[in-house]
Amino acid sequence: MPPENPPLTAEDARAIALSLPEAEEGKSYGTAAFRVGKKFFARLREDGETLVVKVDLDEREVLLQAHPEAFFITDHYQGYPLMLVRLPAVSRDELRERLEESWRRSAPARLVAAQPSLSK
Repeated sequence: MPPENPPLTAEDARAIALSLPEAEEGKSYGTAAFRVGKKFFARLREDGETLVVKVDLDEREVLLQAHPEAFFITDHYQGYPLMLVRLPAVSRDELRERLEESWRRSAPARLVAAQPSLSK
């Protein structure tokens, strides 16, 4: 899963996140964070190159094993359904998929149901 050129940036992540229905930008821990309704679905970390997203724990294990260059966790995230994404190491399609999945995990059911192209 090599990244498409040029490597993705925080601005790319912001644009994709804000393209999702009813997504809003705010702050969390002093960095840009994205919510749907009042629920968090992604946050940029302080380094500006890492994004935190929600993920199914089983899927996370598969992604961590298959693409350790793009996906990782720290001890802080061990017991939580969250994963870190290295923006320069992920493709635009993969980033969009991760953000859409995270959005689905946070959005109200009525909103997810109204977006069949985003629903699984």
